[in-house]
Amino acid sequence: MPAQAEHPADEIRRLRRCISDLVSVLALPAIWRGGEPVQIVRALLDTLFAMLRLDLVYVRLNDPAGKPPIEMVRVDRSPELMARQDEIGKLLDHCLGPDPRQWVPLVPGRIDEGDMSIVSLQLGMQGDIGVIVAGSQRADFPSQTERLLLSVAANQTALGLQEARLLGEQKRVAGELDQRVALRTRELAATNEKLRRSEAFLAEAQRLSSTGAFYWYAATGEIAWSAEVYRIFGLDPETPATLDLIVSRLHPEDVAAFQEMLVRQRRESRDFEHDHRLLMPDGSVKYLHEVCHATHDPEGELVYIGAVQDVSQRRLSEEALAKMQSELAHVARVTTLGVMTASIAHEVNQPLSGIITNASTCLRMLAADPPNVDGALETARRTIRDGHRASDVITRLRSLFARKETATESVDLNEAAREVIALSLSNLQRNRVMLRTELADDLPTVTGDRVQLQQVILNLLVNASDAMSEVEDRARQLEIRTARDEGNGVRLAVQDAGAGFAPQGADKLFEPFYTTKSGGMGIGLWVSRSIVESHHGRLWAAANDGPGATFSFSIPRRPAEAATKNP
Repeated sequence: MPAQAEHPADEIRRLRRCISDLVSVLALPAIWRGGEPVQIVRALLDTLFAMLRLDLVYVRLNDPAGKPPIEMVRVDRSPELMARQDEIGKLLDHCLGPDPRQWVPLVPGRIDEGDMSIVSLQLGMQGDIGVIVAGSQRADFPSQTERLLLSVAANQTALGLQEARLLGEQKRVAGELDQRVALRTRELAATNEKLRRSEAFLAEAQRLSSTGAFYWYAATGEIAWSAEVYRIFGLDPETPATLDLIVSRLHPEDVAAFQEMLVRQRRESRDFEHDHRLLMPDGSVKYLHEVCHATHDPEGELVYIGAVQDVSQRRLSEEALAKMQSELAHVARVTTLGVMTASIAHEVNQPLSGIITNASTCLRMLAADPPNVDGALETARRTIRDGHRASDVITRLRSLFARKETATESVDLNEAAREVIALSLSNLQRNRVMLRTELADDLPTVTGDRVQLQQVILNLLVNASDAMSEVEDRARQLEIRTARDEGNGVRLAVQDAGAGFAPQGADKLFEPFYTTKSGGMGIGLWVSRSIVESHHGRLWAAANDGPGATFSFSIPRRPAEAATKNP
């Protein structure tokens, strides 16, 4: 009877202890709230190890980013476990299998020299967060109370780790948002005139680099400039900035392109760069380069934030460099022509010298008494041989410019023209040439040498640009057109607005060494006509109704098609 009287009291004490332990486990979130995952696991290990009198508590946390998992362990003071606690994870893999998500809840295991009951609990849905392993050498482990406490602790830990991960992700996202907001704030601050004036170092940097900042609201036309922009435009800083004020300072030739750019940017809403000139009151010209970034203000209005730089000195340096390069190229061409001339003279002089020597010897032999007829015949034969050598040299030279078939590949003249334009665009922009293309959509291909045809297009393009280099009283308009020609041909035309030429001088333009340029050699159009004619085509020039001239070439389509359509 006394033993039976003590049983309810023991049960009450166990229940009280269970409730106390359960309260301790439920209180864990308050301890680790706001903590890092490592701090949460450390508090969990310490609590479970002391509360359940365990020999082993192990936690493995998966990394969401795919990095190696985090492993933490608490062991009793036994020498075997203390010595091998770094290998606990490998021992558990050996006992329970390599995949923690498939570990069974309770297995008898052997850790070192002792038997141990091992309980594994997954953290999160299907163990996506990690796993907890509790082990004890007690025979009654785990009791129902211990199972309950471990299950509650696992749930609490999973919730705490999920919350920690969410908080960490929120902090990371908040940090990124803060960085983006800070970056955007700095960009907007850079466009605020009052703030720029208060930042003296920025104003000094703009002055030193001749670069000013501005913003432009595309819908309303509202503009704000930095002090450096006013200095570049030569205007009073108290003058309100407007588009009309900008246009009043533009070079007359650049007004149309500037207004076209405004219309395009209001419609397209994207980053852009633009070059234009200013015609100052004293008659001087400034070259400006603008870089603009398209964004939206908090109300959703399109606003361009940009910088404008005075690149006049750089442009003058580039033009000087281009002039030097052109002169160097001219010297190289002259040198090449000299070398070629010397080579031709050397090749021809050798057989000519032999002819003269043999002819003189032949005369002496015939004038001898008695005449040496056999010797004269031999020298005549040598004379004929040297004559053939001279003829061969001339034949090789003529073959360089001979008309011959060049059916090497199928060529799309539109594509060939676009590639030449891409290569020439920087030079055209430097010469302030406004290029316009009108390429036919249904243009058939031709058969020929792609590189040679592009050489012809490039030569016509360069000639047109050079013809407008001295034009200042009108826009430097250059137009490239392609179209089907009459019959079976394809035509490409290059029209400029240069000085043009007299109608009676059209044929002379294609003569070798005839040029209207001060530094020209007069072989470009000659070579171009040779190339076009080798493709069974023709190249011609015509004066425009207005200023300038148009150079065109036409070549037939594929020979097979020509034969079919024109039997």
